[in-house]
Amino acid sequence: MERIAAALHRVESILKRRPEAGLHGDAPAVARWEGGARVVSSHPNGASVATDLPSELGGTGDAFTPGWLWRAALSSCLATRIVMAAAVDGIDLGSVEVQASSRSDVRGLLGMKDDSGVPLSPAPSDVQLHVRIRAPEVSHERLHALIAHSQACSPVQIAAAQALPIEVRVEVLEC
Repeated sequence: MERIAAALHRVESILKRRPEAGLHGDAPAVARWEGGARVVSSHPNGASVATDLPSELGGTGDAFTPGWLWRAALSSCLATRIVMAAAVDGIDLGSVEVQASSRSDVRGLLGMKDDSGVPLSPAPSDVQLHVRIRAPEVSHERLHALIAHSQACSPVQIAAAQALPIEVRVEVLEC
């Protein structure tokens, strides 16, 4: 925790002197179809993760679904942000666990409409984050405040909560 706190203090000090250094392009995720319903997303550092659909939707069911990765992003981003805030505040954490759950209607994924002809949303609904945290000798109030502050600074949660404009550019390759 001390290493994390020192790194965060160092970065904050730099950004106070040079605020423009805070704005940067994020590492792109490149997704490539590998056949069937399998897609592999790669990071510039060489790391990759495969996704697939459940067998009921024509996939093999042996990899994460993109929706599960989204929930993993929500939960891991908040857990990371809680650890960062605890490190800066000098809170000795015993454990942090964040579970992200949601409900989805697969009819929306298939482009289906409800009985009145309105297209169903493919987006998850009823998104819930359940935080389990243990920090000896830290009040419940302080931990709740720590989590609330962490939520306000969690990039994935904020992106999910805001309607972000997404630009799509299409390049059709010649055969």
